[in-house]
Amino acid sequence: MADILQEATRCLKCKKPLCKEGCPVKTEIPTIMQLFLDGKMDEAGEILFENNPLTAMCSLICPHEKNCMGHCILNRKGTPIKFYEVEQYISSFYLEKARLNKPEFNGCRLAIIGAGPAGITLAIIMAKKGYKVTIIDSKDKIGGVLRYGIPEFRLPKSLLDKLLKRMYELGILFRPNTLIGPTITIDDLFRDGYDAIFIGTGVWKPNSLRIPGESLGNVHYAIDYLKNPDSYDNLGDHVVIIGAGNVAMDAARTILRKSHAKVDIIFFRGREEVTALKEELDLAEIDGAHMNYYLNTIKIEDDGIIVEKIEKVEHEDGTVEYVCDHDNPFKIESSSVVIAIGQGAQANIVKNTKQIDTNQKGLIEADKTGATTRPGVYAAGDVVSGAKTVVEAVAATKLAAEEIDKFVKEKRGMKIE
Repeated sequence: MADILQEATRCLKCKKPLCKEGCPVKTEIPTIMQLFLDGKMDEAGEILFENNPLTAMCSLICPHEKNCMGHCILNRKGTPIKFYEVEQYISSFYLEKARLNKPEFNGCRLAIIGAGPAGITLAIIMAKKGYKVTIIDSKDKIGGVLRYGIPEFRLPKSLLDKLLKRMYELGILFRPNTLIGPTITIDDLFRDGYDAIFIGTGVWKPNSLRIPGESLGNVHYAIDYLKNPDSYDNLGDHVVIIGAGNVAMDAARTILRKSHAKVDIIFFRGREEVTALKEELDLAEIDGAHMNYYLNTIKIEDDGIIVEKIEKVEHEDGTVEYVCDHDNPFKIESSSVVIAIGQGAQANIVKNTKQIDTNQKGLIEADKTGATTRPGVYAAGDVVSGAKTVVEAVAATKLAAEEIDKFVKEKRGMKIE
């Protein structure tokens, strides 16, 4: 607690706070800091929650060094303010203590497909406006990537359970274990009286290497592993992870915690080109993961992977070329292989409905307001942008909420506030 108080005291309370501008949801950081110091916890918590319903989670998993901390004016000559520590203290307190009142029903219904960051954010915003909200998910609990993609040691799932209680207080209905597309379609939802539909299903389809051996029994995809690590109880004593994004780091750190396996991470570029956050890479190495750079995996076998070295060639004109040594492949032995080279969107919904366009990557096409190519259907978050941060999904969803409210009320001839 003393450290948190010190951070709040160190804050300069800038009149034009750069930290706020660096936050995708424009959190009122100086205001929150002052309220905290004044002992006005309830007010501070309410402001945080109203601005970002996932504030308790974002305070733990945001790339702070890029957002608030990265823009803090003290970062120029010293140590930036760790606002996220204060945010976590306030928001977790608020989530535990707050009791939300169910607004009067405004006569409008909204269906939300996907109970991840985008879906949860929209559900809370629209329920507060008086909408009757039903949130539908193929899994048994809310959270999406927050629950099934981020390890417990980074994000306690108890926070999501507390958030669900607050959602129930607002009258939000949750329909679990329901896959929209094959049985219930978008057309069915409109038939049953929903005024608008929002798709926030994220990206859960693992990208494939398309190399021999990928279907072997010792091969797994990182995004699938993270859904339920305890079901992978036979990885053996040496796991090789292919890929170097945040998902790869989460998989590595989870494996190191749940087993005695040695973990090697294989990446086809150099350290400076790793896609994971620097902090995540550093922590993975501290936890015991070993990084292997400039290696291209060409085959997977029962007892390891076949790789070839890559040479980075920098030409005089500034161009860079990567040259594979095809003539000298070699083997890295391992008991299991985990592939972590990104994810795409599932096609269950768009395959079973009309007028919803997708791009070449299978992501839903939507404008900045979340409107898709089918009237009344909106989308935001990773299913539109590809895998990005949770706070970016919240920011995009807040824009979609405004447009959905406008669309529904115009359709019904209601007053737009």
